[in-house]
Amino acid sequence: WSFIGGRTARTTARVPEKMAHRLHNSGVRIERREKPYSYAVLWLGSEPVNSMTLELWSAISDALTELEQDPAVRGVVLASDLKKHIFTAGNDIKELYAKTTSEARYTEFWRVQTSFLCRLLRSPLATVCAIRGACPAGGCAVALCCDYRIQSDTGTFGLNEVQLGIPVPKYWAKLFCEVAGRTNGDLTMQLGTLLTPPEAKAMGLLHEVVPAAALLPAAERAMGRLLAAGPDGARGATKFNMRGGFSAEWEAYIPEEAAAGWAMLSTPEIEATLGGVIQRLSKGKAKL
Repeated sequence: WSFIGGRTARTTARVPEKMAHRLHNSGVRIERREKPYSYAVLWLGSEPVNSMTLELWSAISDALTELEQDPAVRGVVLASDLKKHIFTAGNDIKELYAKTTSEARYTEFWRVQTSFLCRLLRSPLATVCAIRGACPAGGCAVALCCDYRIQSDTGTFGLNEVQLGIPVPKYWAKLFCEVAGRTNGDLTMQLGTLLTPPEAKAMGLLHEVVPAAALLPAAERAMGRLLAAGPDGARGATKFNMRGGFSAEWEAYIPEEAAAGWAMLSTPEIEATLGGVIQRLSKGKAKL
């Protein structure tokens, strides 16, 4: 990217305001807004809970690529399109349970997921996360990679992997502590605590907490402030200066982390732990 000279351009047919198109069969759709600023809303609508599968990570990654390559789009709001009061339930546990995946699929899953998070963190687009309801684990990681985070006044927020019997991924933990502060962030993750929105705001993890009905208007106002602050090139370059090194270090760690992750997940102890979680979530109906 050339931040000062403008983003890499791509010839793109403009989509009329508030018209949207869906990506793949994932439930992800892009809705473009043109007034008063040109940005997009990226709706995540993979019913029932936006479980983050390889396919869903791939779809939102493709959406980010499309929006970054469109010279008319200056920002993106990420929001849930679900019927339930959930932003995302986090990573689909079947992508982590060794008996329902494979080393090759898990490696690709981790690569696509982490590449997306690294790109979102340093994206030249202004990014706002509109969090309606529950936002654990992978959803929390997505939110932390955005410039501005707003949550509805009912819901949860945090990295609760310890409660599932697995560690918080290294760079997710680093980012959480960078935003929340080391002391509070460290203890919160060790306990696997899911915070209420007011608690998350008090720790600096959220910028605003609003009623659910006011969530999208608040996100649009935040986007307006980001886009009105100054030229996109200056804002994007400042973001890259602050986050580019961390993002590159995180991205370079993907192969090592994926290999270590699979080695852990395929142990009998972790298989048994995650199998128990699946049984609990399915109320004993899952066939493992």
